[in-house]
Amino acid sequence: MRASATLDWLGCATFRLTLGELVVYLDAYVDRVPAAPPVGVTTADIERADWILVGHSHFDHLWGAETIARNTGATIVGSYETVRVMEQHGVPISQLVPVAGGERVRLSPDVTASVFPSQHSCVWSQTKMTAVDEVCVGDLRVTHQEQQARFARLVEWFATLDQDVQAHLAASYQGARGDGGALVFLVDSPQGSLFYQDTSGHWSGILRNLRPDVAVLATAGRGNVDGEPVQGTLAGFVAREADLLRPRRVFLSHHDDWLPGFSTAVDVGPVRAALGVQAPGVELVETGYLAGYPLFQHLV
Repeated sequence: MRASATLDWLGCATFRLTLGELVVYLDAYVDRVPAAPPVGVTTADIERADWILVGHSHFDHLWGAETIARNTGATIVGSYETVRVMEQHGVPISQLVPVAGGERVRLSPDVTASVFPSQHSCVWSQTKMTAVDEVCVGDLRVTHQEQQARFARLVEWFATLDQDVQAHLAASYQGARGDGGALVFLVDSPQGSLFYQDTSGHWSGILRNLRPDVAVLATAGRGNVDGEPVQGTLAGFVAREADLLRPRRVFLSHHDDWLPGFSTAVDVGPVRAALGVQAPGVELVETGYLAGYPLFQHLV
């Protein structure tokens, strides 16, 4: 009899993956601004974790990993920037595994996580996140220097948000120098395989060859396709990713109102419609926080 496999959403792009006795956190951002919808758990409540797989080094993905690692002894897998930040925040080097893409990390005797290079969403191209069905065009071939200048203006715009958000941004600041290079993970287990992505970007050639049973796809901001902003909608971007990966089941990530004033709760309707056109065989699962969804049920 196969061990159970469940997936719990903890808000934003953070999930808890349980494979039998193995507990793997996918990102670690749990402690949110008070105005965000309550998840029902804090990092201080987390008593069990074996691994933390971090997609990139921004605070809304990495903040909290140091607390979970300290309280549970979990090992953090992430970019070299993630490892630098975590070591600076007191996580022992013995609990840190730096990766850049191309590595296969053994999580247990029968579970591995393969790491692949990815792309961050084009966060530099907008301020407040746009609706999932809003058509975005242009911004092609923008140099790195111009992207950085636009991102600096975005940071200045953050200063216009309310005091609670400002306090949260100050508390969660870890000194990351950029995103550290976005990563995606493919977790292989006897129960099935799970693709995990925490920001809306990809290299098409990588996704095309993976074929997971289940995929977690980021649904926030302006999609990034092979280094250029998507020309179209975010819903269409997610659907094209599903078509590349060909999973049987999809969960969304980063799609709640995790930072009110900046983020936007995603209307799943346009995503479901786009999937119906681009990847009609894919099941889209909507789940609330801490739902303990049976990840591979009826798939294997």
